[in-house]
Amino acid sequence: MRYISPSPSDLQRLKNEIDRTGEQMAELFGVAGGQQWRKYTGGAQPREMAPQMLFFGAARLVLSDDELRRVLGRMREIGAEIDLTTAQVDS
Repeated sequence: MRYISPSPSDLQRLKNEIDRTGEQMAELFGVAGGQQWRKYTGGAQPREMAPQMLFFGAARLVLSDDELRRVLGRMREIGAEIDLTTAQVDS
């Protein structure tokens, strides 16, 4: 797979287009919080967004609630425990 991360300005533009706060963007992309989100949109050395993070956020933007439930259900069938209302990510 060839992947080039969106630029910090691309991510900032998305945030503006969908009119979300930094905290809301962090929740959408599965990032710990608004402060972590800002590391992708600025600073001296902005972080590159991993493809799986971008995929997760994009899926949440475009999939219907039913489609998203189906994906989460399949993840659970595979063995994951997932709750999108909780910010904690265990690795």
